[in-house]
Amino acid sequence: MKFNLKVLLAICSFTLISACTSSEQANTVAKAKKVPPISVQLWSVKEHVKQDFKGSLTQIANMGFKGVEFAGDFGPYKNDPEGLKQFLKSLGLQASGAHVSMKQLKADKFDQTIDFLTRVGVDLVLIPFDSRAFNPEKIDELTAELTQLTKKLAKQDIHFGYHNHAQEFADFNQQTFWDHIAQNTPKNMVLQMDVGWVNFAGKDPIHYVKAYPNRTLSTHIKIRTQGNTGKNVIIGQDDFDWAKLVNADMVYGGTRWLVIEQEEYPQGLTPMQSIKASKAGLESFIKTL
Repeated sequence: MKFNLKVLLAICSFTLISACTSSEQANTVAKAKKVPPISVQLWSVKEHVKQDFKGSLTQIANMGFKGVEFAGDFGPYKNDPEGLKQFLKSLGLQASGAHVSMKQLKADKFDQTIDFLTRVGVDLVLIPFDSRAFNPEKIDELTAELTQLTKKLAKQDIHFGYHNHAQEFADFNQQTFWDHIAQNTPKNMVLQMDVGWVNFAGKDPIHYVKAYPNRTLSTHIKIRTQGNTGKNVIIGQDDFDWAKLVNADMVYGGTRWLVIEQEEYPQGLTPMQSIKASKAGLESFIKTL
């Protein structure tokens, strides 16, 4: 088979120009959108929160965080949702979401749980973990339940979703458990991407943001090492391109919140100091967008 050199060069040039144009268009779209505000998952500083709820949230607000994602601890406001809402407002904080167990959404507790959260101002409810998500025999039971809850909560103007760990990215049916969950739940069910766990599993988080557009309403910004002491766990002090991820979140993910989560802490830094450092690291990448 003979190739016409001019035709071949033209095809190569067109391909290169198309790739560049596509990249430029993505950057243009990202620039036209507002960078999502930065929140923090309160599990990151759970001991601080347990000891001094008000003082901890005040410190978080003073660091410049715009929101907090709850993890079951509401301090002195556990029976006072309006008081908590006013306290957040006084600090200039918003509730970026809440991690809630499946047990709290069972029929006997559903109304109480959702009533409390909506009165606080939470409109994003997330399941943080469910072992059925990586069990071949039970994953369809989970997706059916997630589907039902998505539809039920949508009627109350609440976004509902599921949060990943590394196990969901194991192989399943020639894809991953995560793909199966995404493809067998409604397109309005949130897929909260925990970047730390996706990277830990050896997968590309940006691929999954793009694969399931407008479903990454909230992204956990985290580095997970599971004891690999040779890797820095502060955002921006690692080798991951966080700017590229945030760009994908903005262009494809429909992302509303970037949520710092710190589960590992460098020697010499407290959890509070660690989330402050990771926030600064993330912001250094955001400035390049």
